[in-house]
Amino acid sequence: MNDIVRTETASSTPAFFSDLIEALTARGRAILRGGGKPPAAPADLEEIANALLSRRGEASGVALAATLLSAYREASTLEKQTFFRALVERFGPRVEATERALEAYRQSPGQTTISDLHAASEPRRQELFRRLNLAPGGTAQLVSMRVDLLSFIKQEPDLAIVDSDLMHLLASWFNRGFLSVRPIDWSTPAHILEKIIRYEAVHEIEGWDDLRNRLKPADRRCYGFFHPQLVDEPIIFVEVALTTSVAGSIDDLLDVTRTPTAPQSAQFAIFYSISNTQAGLKGVNFGNFLIKQVVEILKAEHSHLKGYVTLSPMPGFAAWLEAQQSGEEGVASETLLDDPRWLEDAGSRKTVYPYLLQSAARYLVEAKDHLGRPLDPVSRFHLGNGAKLDRICFAADTSPKGIKQSHALMVNYRYDPGEIERNHEAFAESGTIAVNPEIVQLLSGNLPSKGEYSI
Repeated sequence: MNDIVRTETASSTPAFFSDLIEALTARGRAILRGGGKPPAAPADLEEIANALLSRRGEASGVALAATLLSAYREASTLEKQTFFRALVERFGPRVEATERALEAYRQSPGQTTISDLHAASEPRRQELFRRLNLAPGGTAQLVSMRVDLLSFIKQEPDLAIVDSDLMHLLASWFNRGFLSVRPIDWSTPAHILEKIIRYEAVHEIEGWDDLRNRLKPADRRCYGFFHPQLVDEPIIFVEVALTTSVAGSIDDLLDVTRTPTAPQSAQFAIFYSISNTQAGLKGVNFGNFLIKQVVEILKAEHSHLKGYVTLSPMPGFAAWLEAQQSGEEGVASETLLDDPRWLEDAGSRKTVYPYLLQSAARYLVEAKDHLGRPLDPVSRFHLGNGAKLDRICFAADTSPKGIKQSHALMVNYRYDPGEIERNHEAFAESGTIAVNPEIVQLLSGNLPSKGEYSI
C-alpha cells in the first residue's frame, strides 16, 4: 500500500483501510453477481480509486473496478469534477520513485534502468484506467467518462493532462487491429439502425422512410467499424451511393423519388456522409482506415467502378467568408447572400456564382489554422487521408443547414487508389495539397470552361 495517498485522519489507519477495502470488494462482487442496486458507497471516488490501486488480486480488483464505475455513474457533476481534479493532483507519477530511478539511470545507463525509469514515471492514473477497463463494460464506461472529462476541461484546462493519459490508452484499445468493418443495410437489426438515425451527423435522417432510402436500394451501401467491447455499437459509419456520374448535389442524391441505379451500370462510388458515433473517442482517427477499407471492398465487389469520390460539406465556409475584408467586387454578391432567397432567383444565382466559387477555392486551399493546416476540418481530414481536392459544387446542399454553413456549396474529394499514398505523404511532410487544375483556375480569378462549372 505504499502508493496510497495518506492524510492525517483516522480514516488513514491500516485497520480502517483494510476494512474499507473489504467492504468495497464485497460491494463490487454484489454488483458483478447482478444482485440489484448496490448499497450506498462507503467512501468517495478517490478512496475507492486508492483501494483499487492497492490490490494485487485479480478477482478483488475487478470487483473494486466495478464498484468505482458504479459509484461514478451515481455521482453528481461536482463529485465527478472533484474526482478528475484528484487524478491531476494525487494520481500522477510517483515523484520520489521517479527521482530514484532517474538517478539510477544516470549512474548506470542501460535497458534495465531506463525501463525502471519508465515504469516509475508513469502516472498512477494510467494504471487506474487500465484496471477500470477490466470491469464488465469497463471500456464503454471509460469512453463515456471521457465525455464528462472533455466538458470539464473547458472550465479547468489543467484537467487536460488526465485526458492525455486516458486518450493514450483509448487510442491503443481502439486501434485498427481491434476493429471489424461490417455492412449495414435494411436487414440489419433495428436497434443498430436506430443508432444510425441518432448518430448521423452530416445529413440528418428524418425517420425510417429516409433511412430506408439510404440503405435498401441496390445502389446504396453503408459500412461501419465495430469494436468487440462495444457490442452492436458502431464506432463510425460511412454512407455510399453508386452512381453513373460524379454527384454534385446532395439534394439529388437523397431524393426519395429518384430511380435507383443498377449497380452493374454504376461508374462511381460517392462517399456522402461519414459520422463518428462516440464523443468519448474524439481525436481517435478511424475515418481514414474506414474509407480506405471500404474502397478495397467496393473494388473487389464492383471492379468496373472508375472512381471513388466524396460529396462533402464545408462547415466553416460561410463564417470564414463573413469574416473576410470584402473588396469592391464582392460587395454586391455579399449583399445578395444576406437573403437566403438568392437561390430561388436565376439572376441572383448568376451574380453570386463566380464570387462563391472563387472564395471557396481560397478557403479550401489558402485559409490555414494556427498550426498551418487547412482551416476547414473536413478538408483537413480528406486531404490528410490522401484525397485530391477535385471540384466545388454550387447549390449542392439547399437545406437550411447547408445554406447557413456553406451558402449551399459542397466539395468533391477524389480518392484515387494509385495516388492516395503519394498525396498523403506530400500533405503530411510539406502541407502540399493535391488540387484539380480547375481549382487552380478559380484561384487565379477565372472560371473553368468545363461543363460542370457552367450555370
